[in-house]
Formats: sequence, structure tokens, C-alpha cells
Amino acid sequence: MRCQCDTMTDDIYDHAYVAALFDRCSERYRRWSAVSSFGLAWLWRRQCVDRLHGQSQIARIQNGQVTKQAQKCPQVVDLMSGTGEVWPHVFDAFPRAQISAIDISQNMHAHAVTRLNQSRSRQINHFEANALDTDLPASSADMVVATFGLKTFNADQQTVLAHQISRILREGGCFSLIEASDPKGWLLRPLYRAYLDRALPLLERVFLHGAQDFNIIGTYTKNFGDCRHMAVALHAAGLNVTFKRHFFGCATSVAGTKPIAPDAPAP
Repeated sequence: MRCQCDTMTDDIYDHAYVAALFDRCSERYRRWSAVSSFGLAWLWRRQCVDRLHGQSQIARIQNGQVTKQAQKCPQVVDLMSGTGEVWPHVFDAFPRAQISAIDISQNMHAHAVTRLNQSRSRQINHFEANALDTDLPASSADMVVATFGLKTFNADQQTVLAHQISRILREGGCFSLIEASDPKGWLLRPLYRAYLDRALPLLERVFLHGAQDFNIIGTYTKNFGDCRHMAVALHAAGLNVTFKRHFFGCATSVAGTKPIAPDAPAP
């Protein structure tokens, strides 16, 4: 199956383009991303959730004191949720979490549902929606997580997404986002770029019967750069943010909290 979109003429950040791309990729996305990343995608998702857990502990510190107990059943929003690869990590860290899975691709949701363990299916709600204009209520999420969806947004869209995250997080809530990045300055970057830009599309055509959908990953990561712009946008949206590089910058992440507003002074 060949990609029907010409990336030279189509807007690769258009909502319809992204939805159609991942609808086509959905059936083979999980296995292909695991194999093509040599297992690093699994590790980076784990590290993203580790950062989320760490931020959840930081968020419990109020006025220099640790609050008695974190949320027993945290409301977690998974943006650009795909087929749910991050969910096992979330449940390891937060066994009673309730997940709202947001993804623009109908087929991604369908494949995620077929993979659900029945013991967990009641803890996940699926929403086919664009993360930039989701109608989730304000201050409804204890945590927001996103793994490998940021690169499909340009800089302006990332700014919109940052405000959405700030809007849906409650005060004291936390977030962690990770994305494959372009490791500028790394000695082995030319090999990394050759793999993404040339080797990966060739392997896709050979092993996926001529498909040419995943070759857009190289373009997305090069245009994305790293999470620094997202960090600036999140900070501008009123959130506390820390930036981190993973594996020499081949992935980068941002994590942080939504500050708790100080109590109003007594009259």
C-alpha cells in the first residue's frame, strides 16, 4: 500500500492529512515503531511516565509541606494516544488511573480498543478529537501525558496545544511530554539522520509491501527540532517546565506542574 499524499504539495500539519496518515499506519504502527526504534520507543515512554510520576510528587508540595495523599484515582489525559503504548507504563505507576485517550485517528482508536485488557477497559475512555481543540472541561485533568505526537504540530500549533494543556490541568496537576528529536551537535547525528531519512523509508518499502507512510517521520523530526519551543510555550501558558534530553538528544521531553494559586489574603 502506497501513501496517496505528496508531502511536497500537501500540508503535513493539516488535521486531515495527519488523521489520514495515521489511519493508514494504524494496523502496523505498534510493531513497526518498536522494531524501527530498536526498542528505544518503549524505553522513552517509560522515562516519560517516570517524569510524570516525579512531577506528581513535586506537585504535592504546598507551602513547603508535603500534602497527606496524592490522588487515588488520578484523571490522566493521554494526548495523541495512538494505540495506547504508554498505558501499561501509566498503570504501573498509577494503578487506579482513569485515562481519557485523545487521538485524531479513528483507526488508531479502533486498534487500541482491540488491544485492551478487559480488566483495564473500564479505566479508559476514547475520544476521537483534535488535541488542539478538545472540549474536555477546564481543570478536569490531574495529569497530561503525550508520547511521540508533538512532532505532528508546527510551532504555532504547539503554542495552541500548550494553552490547551494549561486549560485542562487542575491547579497542582502535572504533565510529561516526550518526542523523537533532531540531535544537533551530536557526533553521530549524520548516521542518525541517514537512518531516518534514507534507511527507514527503504526498510518500510521492503518489509511493508511498498508502503511509504513512515518515511514522513524524518521530515517531521527535522522540522520539529526538539522540545525547546514547546517548553517556552508551556511556560508562557503559566506552567512550571523542565526540559530534558534523552540518548544524546535523539528524544527530548518536557515535564512540569500547574502552579497552585496563593490563597486570597484574609479581609
